Amino acid sequence: MRVRLKGDVICTLLLLVALCSLLYSQLEHLVPAGNKEPTQKKPPATPKISSDPRAPQRLMPAEATAPRPQVTPVIRRAEVAKNRVQATTPPPPTDSAFNFQHYLLNKDKRSFNLLINQPRKCRKTPGGPFLLIAIKSVVEDFDRREIVRKTWGREGLVNGEQIQRVFLLGTPKNRTVLATWETLIHQESQTYRDILLWDFMDTFFNLTLKEIHFLSWAAEFCHDAKFIFKGDADVFVNIENIVDFLKRHDPTEDLFVGDIIYNARPIRVRKSKYYIPETMYGLSIYPAYAGGGGFLLSSRTMRRLSRACREVELFPIDDVFLGMCLQRINLKPILHEGFKTFGIVKPSAAPHLQTFDPCFYKDLMVVHSLKVAEIWLMWNLLHSPRLSCTQKKQVKKPFQWKKKAQTTAQTSPLR
Repeated sequence: MRVRLKGDVICTLLLLVALCSLLYSQLEHLVPAGNKEPTQKKPPATPKISSDPRAPQRLMPAEATAPRPQVTPVIRRAEVAKNRVQATTPPPPTDSAFNFQHYLLNKDKRSFNLLINQPRKCRKTPGGPFLLIAIKSVVEDFDRREIVRKTWGREGLVNGEQIQRVFLLGTPKNRTVLATWETLIHQESQTYRDILLWDFMDTFFNLTLKEIHFLSWAAEFCHDAKFIFKGDADVFVNIENIVDFLKRHDPTEDLFVGDIIYNARPIRVRKSKYYIPETMYGLSIYPAYAGGGGFLLSSRTMRRLSRACREVELFPIDDVFLGMCLQRINLKPILHEGFKTFGIVKPSAAPHLQTFDPCFYKDLMVVHSLKVAEIWLMWNLLHSPRLSCTQKKQVKKPFQWKKKAQTTAQTSPLR
C-alpha cells in the first residue's frame, strides 16, 4: 500500500513538472520582443541615442541587428510615436492643418520682399490705365493664368479704354521644387511682364498678406490707374460690362462694388476651413465684406484701403479682413447683382434649365468657380457673332414659376 502511494505521488509530481515546463515554454513565446530587450546584447549606438531626451525612440533589437535601408527605422519610429500619442491623449477635435498659435505669434510679420516686380506696368499708358486687373493665383496654375490672358484678361483696348493685368503670387508650399518653379516663373514673367511674386508661402491663410502687399504695390507703382478689378483665376469676367459700368463713375470718388455679404457669423466649428476661435474674434458678426471671387474699387478707395490695412490687425480670412479695412475708413461696400462669386446655382424647381447658357452670362459681370475649359468656351460663345438671346435670362433671384412669360427682347451691352 505504501509503495503504491509513493508511486502515485511520484507520477503526480512528474506530471506537474511536465505541465509547468509546457506552460513556461508557451509563456516564453507570448512575451513581446520589446520585453526581452534587457536580456539581449544592445547595439553599440544605443547609449548615444538614449542619452538625448529629444531623440527618437530607441530601435528594437531585431531592427538594430538586421541591416535595413535608412528610411525604414524613420518610418518605424514615426509609427511608434503616433501610436504612443493616440494611446495617451484623445484625438484632436479637428484635422485642420492651420496652427492658430503659430499664426498669432507671427501675425505682426507683415512685410515681405517682392521677388518679381513690374514697376513699369501702369506707365505704358499716358495717365495710367483705365482698369487694372489683379488676379490671385498660385505658381503651379500656369494653365489658369494662360486662359485668363487669352480671354477676359487680355491687355489692350476694351470699349475704348486701356486695360492692364497682373497676377499675384507667393512662393509655393512645396519648397523642394522651388528651384524648378522659380526658373519657370521667371521665364513666364519675362514673356508676359505680368507676374508679381512675394516671398511668403502661398497658403489659404496667407491670402491676407497677398491683399495688403498688392494694395501697397498698387499705391506705389499703379496709383494712376482709374479703377481696379481684383479677383480669382477661376472666375469668368464679362470685362465689357465692367468697363461700361465704370464709365459712369468718377475714379476720384470712393467706390467698392461686389457680391457683398452682410451679417455673416464667424464659424465656430473646428473642422471648418473657415473656423475662427472666439479668442481670435470675439464679436458675433463680421463687418460687411465682398466675396473674394471678384470686386471693383476706385483709385481713391485703393489708396485709402492701403493705408487702413497698415492699421488694422491681420486676420486669417482675407475677405473679412478687407471688410474690416472698409469699416476702418467708414466706407460701405455696394452690392451689385451682376457679381456671382458663389456661382450660378441651377434652380431645383426647374432642373431642365441650363445655367451654362451664354445668355445667362451676357448681362452679368463676374461668375465664380469655372473650370479652364468653361472659361474659354464661355468667352468664345459670348463673342460669337451668331449669338442670339431673344429673351433675357433671369439669374438674380431664386427660380419662381411665372404666369406670363417674358417676351420683351433686351439689348445687350456687349459689342
